[in-house]
Amino acid sequence: MKKLIPFLFVVALALQACGTGNAAPTAINLPTAVPTVAVANATAKPSNQEFDPGEERVAEIDGMPQVYIPAGSFRMGGVDSKAQPDEGPDHNVTMKAFWMDRVEVTNGMYKLCVNAGVCEPPRTFQSATHADYFSNAAYDNYPVVNVGWGDAKTYCEWAGRRLPTEAEWEYAARGSDYRTWPWGEERPDSSRANYNFLVADTSPVGQYPSGASPFGVLDMSGNVWEWVADYYDPGYYAVAGGTNPPGPQKAKNGFRRVIRGGSWKDGEFDIRLANRGFAEGPDFEASTGSDAYLGESGNHIGFRCVTDN
Repeated sequence: MKKLIPFLFVVALALQACGTGNAAPTAINLPTAVPTVAVANATAKPSNQEFDPGEERVAEIDGMPQVYIPAGSFRMGGVDSKAQPDEGPDHNVTMKAFWMDRVEVTNGMYKLCVNAGVCEPPRTFQSATHADYFSNAAYDNYPVVNVGWGDAKTYCEWAGRRLPTEAEWEYAARGSDYRTWPWGEERPDSSRANYNFLVADTSPVGQYPSGASPFGVLDMSGNVWEWVADYYDPGYYAVAGGTNPPGPQKAKNGFRRVIRGGSWKDGEFDIRLANRGFAEGPDFEASTGSDAYLGESGNHIGFRCVTDN
């Protein structure tokens, strides 16, 4: 796909930002589409100093708040009565420490990468109910959608991070206990997640603090599905290693990649943190710009990133 010229893209965004879309207030402060100064990493410590579980810092390139996930062990897979075959067998996994984005990557953040000439714009600028969702600055604090797995990977690498593995995603959502949803065992409601068409579109990121994971990561159930690094193999858990499992080396049935967390259109069963979704990833051997080359995207799929240090 031919890249848009950054200058023309910025002009187009400025013109469309004067539209009539109304956005709900966000619960946390995030960068604008084109910040004029770099965001300082205010809470960073020397590399030889320990971090506390859930400690936060701010990424310099895109202003993303990040949460420290300490090394530890957890039970991965479906451990509740509604567990599905591809969620088993549940198994013990030991994880190294990492930093995870506190919220999903936003439109405003993604625009930085587009304007830098690195990322391709979303396949469409619309959301489920907003015709100018990506181009209107009113939605800068909403999760970017209509991006494929390759787009998400490119963004994370541009930002100095990477897509999380499926194990990292679940550990950050679950912690070391057996909870069904990030916040615990209480059934979902409108105070904890955007799900089941309650909003009928995306919500600003960080809008549901009572739905936080044990480490303080937000929006891990509902709002948008999130791309992770792994290929999808329904039987992978039976052969996955017990330490930092990297995911299967190839997919079953095409180029499927795992998506996690459920979305604004999914019910409480699908936003269970053990639930494994999938969407077609890119086939980089297909014709450049073709549907197969780009892979699947949608108005209910976004992503977040992680980093090791």
